[in-house]
Amino acid sequence: MPFRSVDPKTLPDNPFDLIGRQWMLVTAGTLSGFNTMTASWGALGVLWNRDCAFVVVRPTRFTYQFMERSTHFVLCFFGEEHRAALEFCGNHSGRTADKCAATGLRPLEISPGCVAFEQARLVMECRKIYSQDLDPERFLDAAIHENYPARDYHRMYVGEIVRCLGQ
Repeated sequence: MPFRSVDPKTLPDNPFDLIGRQWMLVTAGTLSGFNTMTASWGALGVLWNRDCAFVVVRPTRFTYQFMERSTHFVLCFFGEEHRAALEFCGNHSGRTADKCAATGLRPLEISPGCVAFEQARLVMECRKIYSQDLDPERFLDAAIHENYPARDYHRMYVGEIVRCLGQ
């Protein structure tokens, strides 16, 4: 089924369920060189009068170098029938595994430098407009430190949603 343009303000999805329970793939790079990772932390909202997506990526993740080099990133959301593919992409590194070959996910370029997957039910193309390393000195709740036993704190990326596609 081909993608169609969707206004993100009209999405029926609950963002807490969409990101936290259904998960998403965060992808950066070009069709000739990209990586994708599963994420269940992030947010959707409005910042600086723009519809935005917020994602966090640890510097230890292979996707991090692609996020740093790219001007855009893509969020893909899937139906439950693709849960095993999301689990694989979250448990294996693109440094050592061909995630598409292993899962059957079919990458496609939705615009220059923006890779999505044919099986996605919802795609958000995001232009990076801000990034910042999370500073553990600024955590106001000490329990947050439990998420970082290796002290590999995330970098947060804010992306303006420039295009939203659905099936």
